[in-house]
Amino acid sequence: MDKTTVTDVEVIKSGSGHLRGTLGESLVDPLSGAIAESDTQLSKFHGIYQQDDRDIRSERKRQKLESAYSFMIRARIPGGLVTTAQWLAMDSIATEFANGSIRLTTRQAIQFHGVIKRQLKETIAAINRSMLDTIAACGDVNRNVMAPPLPALSSVHGTVQEHAAALSAHLMPASRAYHEIWLDGMKLAATDSEVEPVYGSTYLPRKFKATFAVPPQNDVDIYSQDLGFIAIVENGAIAGFNVTVGGGMGMTHGDAATYPRLADVLGFCEPGQVLAVAEAVVTTQRDFGDRSNRRHARLKYTIEDRGLPWFRSEVERRSGVVLQEAREFRFVGNGDVYGWQRDDAGTWHYTLFVQNGRVADVGERRLLSGMRAIAAAHDGEFRLTPNQNLIISGVAESDKQAVDGLLREYRIENELQATPLRRNSMACVAFPTCGLAMAESERYLPTLIDKLEAGMRDAGLADDAITVRMTGCANGCARPYIAEIGLVGKGPGHYSLFLGAGFAGDRLGALYLDNADESEILAALQSLFEGYAKGRSNGEHFGDYLVRSGAVRRIRVGKDIHER
Repeated sequence: MDKTTVTDVEVIKSGSGHLRGTLGESLVDPLSGAIAESDTQLSKFHGIYQQDDRDIRSERKRQKLESAYSFMIRARIPGGLVTTAQWLAMDSIATEFANGSIRLTTRQAIQFHGVIKRQLKETIAAINRSMLDTIAACGDVNRNVMAPPLPALSSVHGTVQEHAAALSAHLMPASRAYHEIWLDGMKLAATDSEVEPVYGSTYLPRKFKATFAVPPQNDVDIYSQDLGFIAIVENGAIAGFNVTVGGGMGMTHGDAATYPRLADVLGFCEPGQVLAVAEAVVTTQRDFGDRSNRRHARLKYTIEDRGLPWFRSEVERRSGVVLQEAREFRFVGNGDVYGWQRDDAGTWHYTLFVQNGRVADVGERRLLSGMRAIAAAHDGEFRLTPNQNLIISGVAESDKQAVDGLLREYRIENELQATPLRRNSMACVAFPTCGLAMAESERYLPTLIDKLEAGMRDAGLADDAITVRMTGCANGCARPYIAEIGLVGKGPGHYSLFLGAGFAGDRLGALYLDNADESEILAALQSLFEGYAKGRSNGEHFGDYLVRSGAVRRIRVGKDIHER
């Protein structure tokens, strides 16, 4: 590898001994709460991000103290399925090793924040004892595979969950580094002899995200993913999948060469061809993705640069699968269905709203304690949704009343605080732990929702559902560019406002205000709310109205999103 033409991260991966680096030495270094700089890149492949408390960073620097380092650990949970026993284990980890809360992610995973270095290994071991792990939850590999969160709804949903688990296993890194470092596994005599059959010695140029969807719900936001499989159902069974490629949300403020992009439909494959097609997509990106510029390294740019016809030909050549023409499908929304749902077998499932995915006890709303009580009393499962919510799944008719009683006892039932606008909101973590954050997100969005709700009530829209998402930077972890109201942090108290995306996550929003403060955002949205209330057609969503009325442009390709 020519080290002059690739990024520093590529050099680190190449010389890491298949993701080992000096992580073992970093963990036992008593002189710092941090790990070595090169190891911070490798730790991501193990599901770990080094962070520090930015609320006190300046004060510690003034006192000539090291930053208050801690670590975020992300558990990999394909399709978002956890048993109640696993949930109780996660609860114990959160209270013993982390900051006393569980964070549900936008990829159906669990994050722990505030774990200090000397407890990292013990925390990872505890996660693995619960039969979960953190392998490939981050890093330049395929991350947690998403799927519709409630497979019990139908046999189709159950089959899709099986596909998600199989794809996750197929694209798992083969390196034994994780087991050696965190679980005291046997070290290989010669690490150079290891082979990564899918990833090679330098893995992927950048992160990679895959998902499955079952129309008409697009709750996984499939167009925001590198690789997607849309289930096509005929005669009550899955005939195959439409394959989507090249989605991605991240961009960089001020760099017009970076932009969010919606995935393209590549073609149709049969169920037995899913793994071959997926591997071909991954290896094509492995071999042709940009390793000289990480801002240009996602699959979306590979496809933009080389064209979809070329990409399809390469995938077909590698997989041995001739993709058929895509089949018809339709999405109607990308949110969750809240409250109780009953499946065909008579079993009940309750989708619980979790504001911004933070499971914690806050005032009277004792969410962490309530879910602990439900997990202890419930024989079924929990399901994590792609919208940061939680499903109490598999409740027998005879147990439904007891679950309702616990929801009331701990003051966590949806009706207490989940208005239509709030239920369709989502935020990333941002401050104080994310090193990329430029503005508040998780801590601020609830307050902003209060003010937006007041404006909607004044406009006669109190019962309307509008998707609103906020991120503290332009990387787009909460997928704001496909929200009808998207807020992207630019600096303290200032955001770029994107409007006009599709309610089903199938259209990008357009830049409406740049570097705007709260008063400017509220004033602009109030005027648009009033226009929407008066001028919408029957059943028309807010984003569709904004485009039809000319309030915002229809964004057809991602690179146009920078224009106003």
